[in-house]
Amino acid sequence: MFLCGVVLISFTAFQPAHAQDKPLKVLLVAGGCCHDYATQTQLLKKGIEERINAVVTIEFNPSKTTSTRFEVYESDDWAEDYDVVLHDECSASVTERPYVDRILAAHRAGVPAVNLHCAMHSYRWGDFRNPVEIGAENAGWYEMIGVQSTGHGPQSPIDVHYTQADHPITKGLNNWTTINEELYNNVRVFGNTEVLATGDQVQSPRKKDLKDNPNAKPKTAQAVVVWTNLYGPNQTKIFSTTLGHNNETVGDDRYLDLVSRGILWATDNLKADAK
Repeated sequence: MFLCGVVLISFTAFQPAHAQDKPLKVLLVAGGCCHDYATQTQLLKKGIEERINAVVTIEFNPSKTTSTRFEVYESDDWAEDYDVVLHDECSASVTERPYVDRILAAHRAGVPAVNLHCAMHSYRWGDFRNPVEIGAENAGWYEMIGVQSTGHGPQSPIDVHYTQADHPITKGLNNWTTINEELYNNVRVFGNTEVLATGDQVQSPRKKDLKDNPNAKPKTAQAVVVWTNLYGPNQTKIFSTTLGHNNETVGDDRYLDLVSRGILWATDNLKADAK
């Protein structure tokens, strides 16, 4: 009975009394390495459209490589028909500046973005493993996201702790523990970033660690896992979460509630009371 009550309360916050009169036009771009995007796009579309007044259009590339590109980005006006873009691609090896600049130009001009999981590890080149400087040739994607990440730990549960209880996105949401997930590292957190949640993950010693020290013990790693950013001269609203590797997480009501609130916040449709 308790779990049913939680789900009902969670969904009630997204019933059809919305700030906007027309459905939000959401573009979901997904595909690339390492994830079941064919399933996750459907989980996201269904979950978002059940929660908020939105129509989700999917731009899906079934390619499984880090070189995955998307036809939609080949046009300068690629985002003009949408209110918000969900970046859910995993394209670490795509490094063509004109291509990436076209993506960023839309967000610099004011189109909000919601970045999920491996979007944080896309469009990177140069010495990206060290903290990038604002304005550097390879810093553009990280500046939009608001956090620079370069890798992740093993797949094991993450304890998610909301650190901004009064923020509209997280107001009323409860801390939770994921199934096996990847905790993305934080190389740099930019100045406009507002951290909304951190994640703690117990990580067992790696083979290398055990070789160096057979008595090595598990360690607890912590990183930012949910945040907002204000990007570019128009202070475009950007929402991001590194959670979402496995289908069970993407389909979790707690995850879909979080992403849906991020969409509403980014498009100025979320009130201070989280309604």
